[in-house]
Amino acid sequence: MGDPLHTRACDLFGVRYPIVQTAMGWVATPELVAGTANAGGMGFLACAVMHPDEADAAIRRVRELTDQPFGVNFLMEQPGADRIVESIVEHGVRAASYSRSPNAAFIERMKKAGVVCVPTVGAARHAEKAVKLGADIVVIQGGEGGGHTGVVPTSLLLPAVLDVVDVPVLAAGGFHDGRGLAAALAWGADGVAMGTRFLLTAESPVPDATVDRYFAAGVADVVVTREVDGMPHRVIRNEFLDRLERGSSLTRLARALASGLEYRKMSGASIPELLRSALAMRSSDKLTPTQTLMAANAPVFIQRAMVDGRPADGVLPSGQVAGLISDRPTCAQLIEGMVEQARARLAALAG
Repeated sequence: MGDPLHTRACDLFGVRYPIVQTAMGWVATPELVAGTANAGGMGFLACAVMHPDEADAAIRRVRELTDQPFGVNFLMEQPGADRIVESIVEHGVRAASYSRSPNAAFIERMKKAGVVCVPTVGAARHAEKAVKLGADIVVIQGGEGGGHTGVVPTSLLLPAVLDVVDVPVLAAGGFHDGRGLAAALAWGADGVAMGTRFLLTAESPVPDATVDRYFAAGVADVVVTREVDGMPHRVIRNEFLDRLERGSSLTRLARALASGLEYRKMSGASIPELLRSALAMRSSDKLTPTQTLMAANAPVFIQRAMVDGRPADGVLPSGQVAGLISDRPTCAQLIEGMVEQARARLAALAG
C-alpha cells in the first residue's frame, strides 16, 4: 500500500508532504517560504505587494535559503506583473499562484516554461474556468479562510469542486493540524493550504504585539467585513475595524484616496500604471466603482499591523482557525507534528 500522505500535489510540486503555506502579503517572506520548503512543504512567496525589482530580489533570496521547490504568488493585474512572470520563469520557480483576473498570456508563458499554475477559487464554476485556462492544480478556499473569502464553508465547497474538475485540489479554510489534513485527504483533496497557521510560526516576520492579538482572539472574534476594500474580508475584530464600520461615505472616500497615494509610493508604480491595474481589476472581477477605488486599502492597512506592529491601527486578516491556535512552532515542528498526527488518524481509521 502506498503512502497516503504522498499525493498528486507532492508529485506536481516535487515536495515530501501535501502541505502548502499560502502567500500572505507582508508575511510570506523569503525566510518563511524557505522554512516551509526545507521542512518538506510547499511555500509561496507573496509578491502581490512588491515592485517587480523587489520580487526578483526576494526570489533570489529564497534561492539562497533553500534548494527545495517553492512558489510565487502575484496578482496578474498588478503593475509590473509581466516582469514578475519573467522572474518566475528565469529563476526556475516551481509554481505560481494567483487569484482574480487570470491572464491567458501569462498562464501560457509560465506553462511553456514548466511552471505549475495554481489559482485559488471560492466557487465550483470558478474552478472549472480556471482549469480550462490551464490550471494544473486548484486551491479552494472555504468561507472559514482569512482575507478575501466567500460564504460557502470548506466542507461544502471541496466536494462541489471535486465533482467538476479532474486536476488535484488543495483545501484551504479551517486547517491547522494533522487531523484537518487527514480529513481533507478523506474528502478527496490532495492536500491542504494554510495561511493563519503559518503566520503564527517562528519564521513568520509578524511582530510580537500583532501575534499576541491573534493568540487573544476567539473563533467568534474573527468576522467578515466589507469595510476594508469593499469586498468580503475575514479579519480579527479590533479597534481599527470598529472605526472603519462607524465611518461615513465621505470618510471612506477620503481614506481610499489616501490609501491610493500611499500604495503608489509603496509599489513604485506610476499613476497611469495604477489606473490600468484598477481598470483591469474592475473589468475582470466586475467590481463596483467603490470597490475599485477602495482596492488600495487592504495592503496599506495590513502593513500597519503586519510590518509596523500596530495591531490596533491596522487590519488583521485571519481565518477562523486563529481561535484554536496558541503556540508559535517552527515550520519544521509544525509540519512534522501535522504529518505524525495525520498518519495516526489515518491508521486509526484503517484499523
